Amino acid sequence: MSSPEVAPEVTVGLGFQSDKTLVDYARLATAAEELGFDVLSVYGDLYYQPPIVALVTMARATTRVRLGPACLNPFVLHPVEIAAQIAVLDAASEGRAYLGLARGSWLEELGVDQRDVPAAMAEAVTVIDALLCGRDSGVAGTRFRLPPGAQLRGLRVPGPVPLLIGAWGPRLAALGGEIAAEVKLGGSSNPSMVRLLRSRVATGEAAAGRTPGSCSVVVGAVTVVADDRAAARRRARENVAMYLDVVAALDPTVDVGEELLSELHRCIAAGDHARAASLVPDELLSRFAFSGTPEDVAEQAATVVEAGASRVEFGTPHGLSDDEGVQLLGRRVLPALRSLLA
Repeated sequence: MSSPEVAPEVTVGLGFQSDKTLVDYARLATAAEELGFDVLSVYGDLYYQPPIVALVTMARATTRVRLGPACLNPFVLHPVEIAAQIAVLDAASEGRAYLGLARGSWLEELGVDQRDVPAAMAEAVTVIDALLCGRDSGVAGTRFRLPPGAQLRGLRVPGPVPLLIGAWGPRLAALGGEIAAEVKLGGSSNPSMVRLLRSRVATGEAAAGRTPGSCSVVVGAVTVVADDRAAARRRARENVAMYLDVVAALDPTVDVGEELLSELHRCIAAGDHARAASLVPDELLSRFAFSGTPEDVAEQAATVVEAGASRVEFGTPHGLSDDEGVQLLGRRVLPALRSLLA
């Protein structure tokens, strides 16, 4: 995988859930590129459509933006399959693909073995990199192996592609600092957590002898922008409630409280999403989502950049509707953010 020695300037992207039609993806990707976004990501969440179909569709509708899954999971999709999918995306996008990998959530209900995640992730990257670079000497891993002579068939070998690792904890973040171009903090808009993650990534950079800051930090979260601040925050609260019981436990800079987390988990398990959303106060919402007016969202994004993020990813659902959200983000949030950072 490629890993630049100097961090790039701040970039801004959009993250999409894989729950749309191909027509939707093509339309939204075209609009996003015309509006000036730099990166388009599609989530690889459990039980949703595989992101590769949406990404190839978006690649064919664009000419400039980078594209990639954020993130695929080597514990449910073997690294050999991941390599093949990324080779397809890189060909479809004419070299604009990146690869995002993460450990994922809710896998315990599938009985997935996630012991020693950093070591397993490093082996997965080695297998993927060998296939993408056409090295056929094999990989003798413990969790993931590749026999000598194994190569991608019927696919152009693209060479190394930029690697993103999704991480919250110190060990996986440090691994990203050692081997990745980017480490993504997914599901957070908390500047304090950004600073902590940046320090964890720096540990890995130092261990690998890399220049400090050569591994960028990406911050992505649910985003809802609208001129009606209350409506935007209401929709954001509904979306954040779905995963807050997972990510809040990963953030040591926020004290959510066991009682609130337990009640959130109970409501989600019972399908009472309205009750779950009502439990999320504004202060907590501001740590796990970008929401409000265009000016609110631009100011929030500026704070995470000032805390150390090199890329901000505005995630689904974007607005009160997909198209309205993308347009507001591109026409009003993006210029406002760039003005704040100037």
